[in-house]
Order: sequence, then structure tokens, then C-alpha cells
Amino acid sequence: MPETIGYVALGSNVGDRRANLELGLAGMVERSLVPTRRSSIWASEPVGASTPEWFFNMVVQIRSPRTALEVLDVLLDIERAAGRIRTAVRNAPRTLDLDLLVLGDATVASERLTLPHPRMWQRRFVLAPLAEIDPDVVNPGTGKTVLQSLRELDDAFEVRRLPGAVAAPAARPL
Repeated sequence: MPETIGYVALGSNVGDRRANLELGLAGMVERSLVPTRRSSIWASEPVGASTPEWFFNMVVQIRSPRTALEVLDVLLDIERAAGRIRTAVRNAPRTLDLDLLVLGDATVASERLTLPHPRMWQRRFVLAPLAEIDPDVVNPGTGKTVLQSLRELDDAFEVRRLPGAVAAPAARPL
């Protein structure tokens, strides 16, 4: 079965946030969601969260033969393994948050999943790391690239690249 290129956003604002992101990456490798590129790690001001703790965020490019819903199930399994407990509270603190942003040209509109991710185009903490590894991903709704969307964002939320966390294309799976 042919592999499809996709993008996953990782975030954490509980505990050792950097280690939580690395745990998410390791979980992807263990479950054959092959990360091929990774952004730097970015610190971002919490958007609508019930905690003042800043998030650490990154985006990875993956290769997978799985369908979008299969990838979603794998990501949810990785979150559970990292200690994520989903509650009814929206934007609650979390050890690990994994969001499937795009998977090839798949479009999905179901109760469980919407692809491309509907809010990614308004989130600086997603667009900045994604622009590092693939600024030319196109929003099918507007025809704008990630880089164009990032430049046009009109928000007051701060994101900053963490020192020593440089984006890395992978010569081998991460």
C-alpha cells in the first residue's frame, strides 16, 4: 500500500513538556507513523486554556499507509500511553496533545475527525512550526499557503522558538 505524507501537531503543557513531545515522537515510531521531518520546539502562550503554563509545540511530517481514521486512532493511543486523560473541559491542561493536521489530499468531515484540521489556519502555534518544515502546504479552502496564512494572522498570542531546538529534516526516521 502506498504511503501518504501528512502532518501532526504535538503539544504539551504539563510536566516535562520537552520529554512529553519526545515521548509522542517515540510513540509514532513504535506504531509505524514514520516521522520524516520535525520542526523546532516552540513555546506558545496558552490560547483559551485554563492554565497559565505555556505550551511546548512542534509539528512533524509523517509517512503512513494508514487511512486518516486509522492515524487518528494511533495518535489517541499514543496520548493515552503518555498519560493524557480527556475530560469534558475544553482546552484543559494536557501531558500530550497530538492533532492530525493534514494527510495527503484526504478530506474528512465526521464526528471524530475533520481534515484538514479546521482551526490550524488560525493558530500561530501550529503555522509557525509547520512553516519551518513545509511552508507550501496549501489551505484547500482559501488556496493560501501556510506561510501566507501565517503572515496574515491577526492575533496577539505569542510564540517563540526555543533555543537549541532546531528544525531537522530526517535522513532516517526520527
